[in-house]
Amino acid sequence: MAISTVDVAAADRSGGTGVPRRRRRTNPLARHETRWAYVFIAPWLLGLLVFQAGPMLASLWLSLTEYDVVSAPTWTGLDNYRRIAEDPMVRRSLTNTLYYTVLHVPLTMAVSLGLAMLLLRVGRLQGFFRTVFYLPVMTPAVAIGVLFLLLLNTQDGLVNRGLAAIGVDGPAWTTDPDWVMPGIVLMSLWSLGSTVVIYLAALQNVPRDLYEAASIDGAGAWARFRNVTVPMISGALFFTLVVNTIASIQMFTEVYTMYFGNRETQKTFNSDAATFYVIRLFQEAFQFLHMGYASAMAWLLFLVILAITAVQVRLSRRFVYYEGWDR
Repeated sequence: MAISTVDVAAADRSGGTGVPRRRRRTNPLARHETRWAYVFIAPWLLGLLVFQAGPMLASLWLSLTEYDVVSAPTWTGLDNYRRIAEDPMVRRSLTNTLYYTVLHVPLTMAVSLGLAMLLLRVGRLQGFFRTVFYLPVMTPAVAIGVLFLLLLNTQDGLVNRGLAAIGVDGPAWTTDPDWVMPGIVLMSLWSLGSTVVIYLAALQNVPRDLYEAASIDGAGAWARFRNVTVPMISGALFFTLVVNTIASIQMFTEVYTMYFGNRETQKTFNSDAATFYVIRLFQEAFQFLHMGYASAMAWLLFLVILAITAVQVRLSRRFVYYEGWDR
């Protein structure tokens, strides 16, 4: 049977469905709303370009130069990045940062999950204790640094006094290089309230019938936790893993206040044990005025965080369960 040119043209207009296509006409109201949408997001777009994208591109260019603020930048190519690879202080600060992250993130997640599970059992007092756990998050970072500098004082700090009360000699938290990092990790637990609140909300959303079904099947407390609780809150666990990892890598204010903003501490302490990567970056930029070198360090930090986050996201496809998500 022959197919005419008219039939081919009709089929083309209908997209092969036999139903003629209608010309898409944009609703005037939709165009009007779209224009106003762009008007309302314009301040955000302007801020993104001026205060984020612009400075990032500027720092990328400065990372390829030698710049001390006073004189004009001098092009050096990749020299700053080569210098980073050879700088022992950068390696030490990066090692300290990764060591702190490995200690801080799992400990914060474990303690927060334990506290959140306890909050599920307090009944009407849950709201009160949730507020109590979250209030320390509102404490300014500088105040936290000063507070723990006093709490961890070797002679009369409250932590060592408590240890002495049970017959334990407290370590020199702020002067012994072997105990500086554990002391900083201990300090970081002060602000785990936000993680507790996230876990509590996730635990409250776990269907009760899953626990009942597991109990009927003979599952014990540990089996219910491992096979019901953890999979159902894995989304919250993954979120806090990413957020806490990024925050740990960028640790700055509390440690700088404790060990670098206090002259008395600097007299009795070797600062290498508490030199985090961002602190070293800050020193290069604003203490030594090596702005080009500091910019290169900032871009290295950006790439490290990007790589770690990408790995976490990749692994999440195997370990994170989202209800109703068919992968």
